[in-house]
Amino acid sequence: MSEQRVYVDKQSPAAYQALVRTAEAVRATAAEAGLDRVLMELVNLRVSQLNGCAYCLDVHTRAALRAGETGRRLGVLAAWRDTELFTPRERAALALAEATTHPADADAQERAYDEARAVLGEDELSAVIWVAITINAFNRVSILSKHPVRETPARP
Repeated sequence: MSEQRVYVDKQSPAAYQALVRTAEAVRATAAEAGLDRVLMELVNLRVSQLNGCAYCLDVHTRAALRAGETGRRLGVLAAWRDTELFTPRERAALALAEATTHPADADAQERAYDEARAVLGEDELSAVIWVAITINAFNRVSILSKHPVRETPARP
């Protein structure tokens, strides 16, 4: 087994803070484009599922619940195509986020882009792509650093 991983966010704080500032700008851009916090968190969660990032799944599950998302929808997010629980707008954003995460599948990427283009405006489309790009970057930081998911003490 390898030694404790280097937490690249701690080892290179200036680079990490630049990523944090990017995420802040992306959140502002998404809000200006009209994307609500629930939709942004669905994108963050779906991308984190695809990448297998336990740390980001933990963070964004809690954020989604705070934003008003339901446990039921979160429970089926990995199989969103097989449910009727997500709106056409959410489905378009999720497909586009998946295509952003796995760009090598050019046909799937074109279909997802076309579907998103039919449902989302240009600002929304751009914002979804930026949300997916940003969470992909954070996933890599957490996965390669092996950031732990720890039990949080119960509040009184």
